[in-house]
Amino acid sequence: MEYNSYKTVSVNKETAKKEWVVVDAEGQILGRMCTKVAKLLRGKYKPSYTPNVDCGDNVIIINADKVQLTGNKWNDRVYVRYTGFPGGQREYTPADLKAKGADKLVRKVVKGMLPKNRLGARQITNLYIFAGAEHNMQAQQPKAIDINTLK
Repeated sequence: MEYNSYKTVSVNKETAKKEWVVVDAEGQILGRMCTKVAKLLRGKYKPSYTPNVDCGDNVIIINADKVQLTGNKWNDRVYVRYTGFPGGQREYTPADLKAKGADKLVRKVVKGMLPKNRLGARQITNLYIFAGAEHNMQAQQPKAIDINTLK
Protein backbone atom coordinates (compact mmCIF):
# COMPACT_ATOMS: atom_id res chain seq x y z
CA MET A 1 0.00 0.00 0.00
CA GLU A 2 1.34 3.36 -0.94
CA TYR A 3 1.35 5.76 1.99
CA ASN A 4 1.45 8.89 -0.13
CA SER A 5 -1.78 8.14 -1.96
CA TYR A 6 -3.66 10.91 -0.11
CA LYS A 7 -1.97 14.22 -0.58
CA THR A 8 -3.21 17.65 0.33
CA VAL A 9 -3.50 19.59 -2.88
CA SER A 10 -2.93 23.31 -2.62
CA VAL A 11 -3.99 25.52 -5.48
CA ASN A 12 -1.86 28.37 -6.75
CA LYS A 13 -2.58 31.35 -8.95
CA GLU A 14 -2.28 29.30 -12.15
CA THR A 15 -4.43 26.33 -11.07
CA ALA A 16 -7.22 28.29 -9.36
CA LYS A 17 -10.53 27.94 -11.17
CA LYS A 18 -12.17 31.34 -10.87
CA GLU A 19 -15.76 31.78 -12.01
CA TRP A 20 -17.99 34.81 -12.54
CA VAL A 21 -21.20 34.96 -10.50
CA VAL A 22 -24.04 37.49 -10.30
CA VAL A 23 -25.73 38.25 -6.97
CA ASP A 24 -29.01 40.18 -6.86
CA ALA A 25 -29.10 42.39 -3.75
CA GLU A 26 -32.74 43.41 -4.08
CA GLY A 27 -34.50 42.92 -0.74
CA GLN A 28 -31.40 41.41 0.92
CA ILE A 29 -30.20 42.36 4.39
CA LEU A 30 -26.86 44.15 3.95
CA GLY A 31 -24.70 42.30 6.48
CA ARG A 32 -26.05 38.82 5.77
CA MET A 33 -25.57 39.24 2.04
CA CYS A 34 -22.08 40.69 2.41
CA THR A 35 -20.84 37.81 4.60
CA LYS A 36 -21.73 35.37 1.84
CA VAL A 37 -20.19 37.62 -0.82
CA ALA A 38 -16.98 37.83 1.24
CA LYS A 39 -16.87 34.03 1.44
CA LEU A 40 -17.37 33.83 -2.32
CA LEU A 41 -14.51 36.29 -2.87
CA ARG A 42 -12.22 34.28 -0.60
CA GLY A 43 -13.19 30.95 -2.20
CA LYS A 44 -14.41 29.32 1.00
CA TYR A 45 -17.29 27.56 -0.77
CA LYS A 46 -14.83 25.60 -2.92
CA PRO A 47 -13.33 22.26 -1.88
CA SER A 48 -9.93 23.45 -3.14
CA TYR A 49 -9.85 26.48 -0.79
CA THR A 50 -6.34 27.59 0.08
CA PRO A 51 -6.10 30.40 2.65
CA ASN A 52 -3.02 32.11 1.21
CA VAL A 53 -4.12 32.18 -2.45
CA ASP A 54 -6.71 34.29 -4.26
CA CYS A 55 -8.85 31.35 -5.38
CA GLY A 56 -12.28 32.97 -4.97
CA ASP A 57 -14.80 33.89 -7.61
CA ASN A 58 -15.37 37.21 -9.34
CA VAL A 59 -18.64 38.56 -7.92
CA ILE A 60 -21.01 41.00 -9.62
CA ILE A 61 -23.63 42.59 -7.36
CA ILE A 62 -26.65 44.16 -9.05
CA ASN A 63 -29.43 46.26 -7.47
CA ALA A 64 -27.10 47.48 -4.72
CA ASP A 65 -29.33 50.50 -4.16
CA LYS A 66 -32.18 48.20 -3.03
CA VAL A 67 -30.30 46.60 -0.14
CA GLN A 68 -31.97 46.80 3.29
CA LEU A 69 -30.96 47.37 6.87
CA THR A 70 -33.14 46.26 9.79
CA GLY A 71 -34.35 48.61 12.46
CA ASN A 72 -33.19 52.22 12.36
CA LYS A 73 -29.60 51.38 11.40
CA TRP A 74 -29.65 53.72 8.42
CA ASN A 75 -29.24 56.65 10.83
CA ASP A 76 -28.28 55.11 14.20
CA ARG A 77 -25.17 53.23 13.08
CA VAL A 78 -22.14 55.48 12.93
CA TYR A 79 -18.87 54.83 11.10
CA VAL A 80 -15.83 56.75 12.31
CA ARG A 81 -12.67 57.62 10.41
CA TYR A 82 -9.73 59.82 11.26
CA THR A 83 -7.93 62.15 8.85
CA GLY A 84 -4.68 62.13 10.80
CA PHE A 85 -4.88 65.80 11.80
CA PRO A 86 -5.94 67.22 15.17
CA GLY A 87 -9.71 67.48 15.29
CA GLY A 88 -9.97 65.32 12.18
CA GLN A 89 -12.35 62.66 13.46
CA ARG A 90 -15.23 62.30 11.00
CA GLU A 91 -18.49 60.43 11.49
CA TYR A 92 -20.91 59.22 8.85
CA THR A 93 -23.90 56.87 8.67
CA PRO A 94 -24.93 54.23 6.15
CA ALA A 95 -27.48 56.69 4.78
CA ASP A 96 -24.65 59.15 4.06
CA LEU A 97 -22.68 56.48 2.20
CA LYS A 98 -25.72 55.38 0.21
CA ALA A 99 -26.32 59.00 -0.81
CA LYS A 100 -22.78 59.14 -2.24
CA GLY A 101 -23.37 55.90 -4.12
CA ALA A 102 -24.87 52.53 -3.29
CA ASP A 103 -21.66 50.78 -4.28
CA LYS A 104 -19.67 52.63 -1.60
CA LEU A 105 -21.77 51.18 1.24
CA VAL A 106 -21.63 47.59 -0.01
CA ARG A 107 -17.91 47.82 -0.79
CA LYS A 108 -17.14 49.16 2.72
CA VAL A 109 -19.06 46.35 4.39
CA VAL A 110 -17.50 43.59 2.26
CA LYS A 111 -14.00 45.04 2.65
CA GLY A 112 -14.38 44.92 6.43
CA MET A 113 -15.04 41.17 6.19
CA LEU A 114 -11.91 40.37 4.16
CA PRO A 115 -8.37 39.92 5.54
CA LYS A 116 -6.51 43.12 6.35
CA ASN A 117 -3.44 42.38 4.24
CA ARG A 118 -2.29 42.29 0.61
CA LEU A 119 -4.43 39.25 -0.11
CA GLY A 120 -7.57 41.04 1.07
CA ALA A 121 -6.68 44.06 -1.05
CA ARG A 122 -6.31 41.76 -4.07
CA GLN A 123 -9.61 39.98 -3.37
CA ILE A 124 -11.67 43.18 -3.10
CA THR A 125 -10.70 43.98 -6.70
CA ASN A 126 -12.74 40.93 -7.78
CA LEU A 127 -15.95 42.65 -6.62
CA TYR A 128 -18.06 44.62 -9.11
CA ILE A 129 -21.06 46.57 -7.79
CA PHE A 130 -23.86 48.12 -9.86
CA ALA A 131 -26.72 50.22 -8.46
CA GLY A 132 -29.27 49.11 -11.06
CA ALA A 133 -30.32 45.80 -12.57
CA GLU A 134 -28.01 46.16 -15.58
CA HIS A 135 -24.28 45.43 -15.65
CA ASN A 136 -21.62 45.60 -18.33
CA MET A 137 -19.97 42.24 -17.62
CA GLN A 138 -21.94 40.10 -20.10
CA ALA A 139 -18.75 39.14 -21.96
CA GLN A 140 -17.61 37.08 -18.95
CA GLN A 141 -20.84 35.02 -19.10
CA PRO A 142 -21.54 35.12 -15.37
CA LYS A 143 -23.97 32.68 -13.82
CA ALA A 144 -26.70 33.96 -11.55
CA ILE A 145 -26.78 32.39 -8.09
CA ASP A 146 -29.30 32.64 -5.28
CA ILE A 147 -27.37 34.01 -2.32
CA ASN A 148 -29.97 32.62 0.11
CA THR A 149 -29.03 29.01 -0.70
CA LEU A 150 -25.45 29.52 0.57
CA LYS A 151 -24.56 29.09 4.22
